[in-house]
Amino acid sequence: MDGVANTKNEPMKAVIYCRVSSKAQESEGHGLESQETRCRQYAEAKGYEVAAVFPDTITGGGDFMKRPGMVALLSFLDAQPDERFVVIFDDLKRFARDRDFHFRLRDAFRQRDAQVECLNFKFEETPEGEFIETILAAQGQLERKQNGRQVAQKMQARMENGYWIHTAPIGYCYQTIKGRGKVLVPNPPFDAIIREAFEGFASGRFATQAEVKRFFESCQEFPRNRNGVVEQKRVVDIFTQPVYAGYICSERYKLNWLKAQHEPLISLEVFEKVQERRQGATYAPKRKNIGNDFALRGIATCTCCGAPLRSSWSKGKYRQYAYYLCQTKGCEAYGKSIPRGKLESQVGEIIKTLEPTQGLITVATAMFRNAWAMRAEQAKSNIQAAKQRLRKIEAEIDQILTRIVEATNGAVIRAYETKIADLEKDRARMSETLTKQSPPKHAFDEKLGSVLTKSFTFPACYDSFPARQYAEQWNGAVRFERFGVGVHQSSAPK
Repeated sequence: MDGVANTKNEPMKAVIYCRVSSKAQESEGHGLESQETRCRQYAEAKGYEVAAVFPDTITGGGDFMKRPGMVALLSFLDAQPDERFVVIFDDLKRFARDRDFHFRLRDAFRQRDAQVECLNFKFEETPEGEFIETILAAQGQLERKQNGRQVAQKMQARMENGYWIHTAPIGYCYQTIKGRGKVLVPNPPFDAIIREAFEGFASGRFATQAEVKRFFESCQEFPRNRNGVVEQKRVVDIFTQPVYAGYICSERYKLNWLKAQHEPLISLEVFEKVQERRQGATYAPKRKNIGNDFALRGIATCTCCGAPLRSSWSKGKYRQYAYYLCQTKGCEAYGKSIPRGKLESQVGEIIKTLEPTQGLITVATAMFRNAWAMRAEQAKSNIQAAKQRLRKIEAEIDQILTRIVEATNGAVIRAYETKIADLEKDRARMSETLTKQSPPKHAFDEKLGSVLTKSFTFPACYDSFPARQYAEQWNGAVRFERFGVGVHQSSAPK
């Protein structure tokens, strides 16, 4: 009979089973260590020799055969069928917190002729003992389910308050903030990688999602799977996660476009552009830039034939050299190279002499003043329109919620819920529009008027900007005179 005093016919060897429910309890607490200590003290008092200890970090509900430690314990007993062991538990709740699996596990030990002993409960093979054991097992199951329900309710409430509760997406990490708990915060350098992927795909820099995948692979620190690969599914999961735009959507908790409490990595506008491109509604635009290695490419022309100069890199013994050259066959200057530094430095000297006329400054000031006033009026109009749209959306949502309460057909209810999800997304979009559409806080003369009315020249700022920005001040082209004349401007500056 279980739990009787130790005699010379009873086993002298024991195994200990310890269990905690989560990794946090294992790493932050001393649950496993404390259980083992108490069980060893019990075994010593009983005169048992502890042969092995089997720990588990898993919930007490469900199939005990899914617990690695329990599987190892049963395998240990199976490997020694001629030995009789006492299996020691610290608490009955460590045994199982599911009524059915509690008694299945008891039968598994009986089949292996193992005796079960618990520090705070005496197992008895009597009808009364089995009845008490059943009550306690059912109580453990009730507590487990009540705890699960309480945790789920707390998680839902936190989600409804705008806090993400699941694993932090790539680009974020959790930070504990006083009064707010664990909150998502940008996680360098991954936040910059995610932002570049979104903005690059939205703008057309990345023509396909496969290019985004290759971009992720080029970042050595970007997370990969166990095989060291960035899967295409990872790209899809990232691009379809509204959390990056600062919103929470959850089918489980029935949340649609709820404004989140964390800092977004991208705007809702960028997120929607990405969704449009993923669905094939837009196409990658033609590449606009032509590189920064040669600032005058497409601007400088050959003085002999007038054709735009080409550019190329030439490999020397120790380094590479940059050249401009004419490649028009039949031209007198065909194939003759012009060092990049020589041509661009001469153009830079011309740019440094540029100075806008007073008439140009007057016209520019008037244009900016008009644009400033138009922008202020447009912002006010947009804000008014957004507020009206928000009121209309709120009214539509209230109306549909009333219909859902009155509806009895499941298909109709699902259709209403889909409509509400779309309206809540529109509400989020309008709310973001309101935050962006703000009238200028200062008068034009206070912010820009004094700057534009001052005469200025380029020399003070030439070295601070790319040379191409200044080279494009020409309406026409720059002609390079190879033999002693130098650079000539073929038309007036803009």
